This record gives sequence, structure tokens and C-alpha cells, in this order.
Amino acid sequence: MPIGLALARSAKTVSRAFDDALAAAGGSLPSWLILISLKTRAHANQRELAAAIGIQGATLTHHLNAMESAGLLVRRRDPANRRVHQVTMTDEGERLFHRLRRAATDFDRQLRAGLDDGDLDALTRMLGTLAGNVATEAADPTDTFPNPAAAH
Repeated sequence: MPIGLALARSAKTVSRAFDDALAAAGGSLPSWLILISLKTRAHANQRELAAAIGIQGATLTHHLNAMESAGLLVRRRDPANRRVHQVTMTDEGERLFHRLRRAATDFDRQLRAGLDDGDLDALTRMLGTLAGNVATEAADPTDTFPNPAAAH
């Protein structure tokens, strides 16, 4: 089997399982990415938030509207620049963040089952090599995900 196909199938399986784990905790991948970004970068504006999680502004606005309606966050105009919206988490958003953090941490533990540190280091190197083999541009330094265990 071509390595790209094996990787794509594995990625799809893992992605679906992670989506299911987040849904069981009351969230979704977009809500998790937004909440963890807010948690690690307090008072981010919408433009910074979109760049940090790697989605387009209009898509982010859709997710923020739903999350604001659900009481998970609030948006306020920046007093220094009225065109900029600051985004902050509410207490309910904080509670969802902690549920999703537990789900993400448990999922990561499940993924790591049967792998030792050497296996994980080798896997990380191999994934980096595969990505580098097909990259058309220099790697984006913001294309990393915060460690949920390191968030407050």
C-alpha cells in the first residue's frame, strides 16, 4: 500500500475518533481549538485567533457566533481600535474547556498506548519527514497546537 494512502486512512480514523471524543464531552474540534487558543493567548482578537487555529475569518465568525450564543465566550470591541473585536471566555466556556481538555488528554493517552518514548520520538520524526517531503512552502511556525495539559 502506498504510504500516503496508509497515512491518509490512519489520519481519517484518528480524526473521527477524536471528533467523537470531543462530542462526547460536549464540544467539537473547532470549539476545542478556539477555547485552547483563548486559554493560552488571553484576550486574543478575532484576526489573531483565526491565524492561531488556522481557519478563515468567515469560518471563525460562524463558530464564534454559535459559541457566543451558547454563552461560551463574549466579543467586545477593542477600545483602542473599534474595528477589532476582543474575544474572551466566559465561566461556561471555562467549564467546557476543562471537559474538553480531559477528553483530549484521555484521547492522547489512548493513542499512546503500547508506544514508548522511543516509538513516539521516531513517529514524530517520521511524520515531520513525510510532511517535509511534500511541503511546498516553509513550515508555518504557528502551525503547532498548544499542549492541553500545559493550559491553565
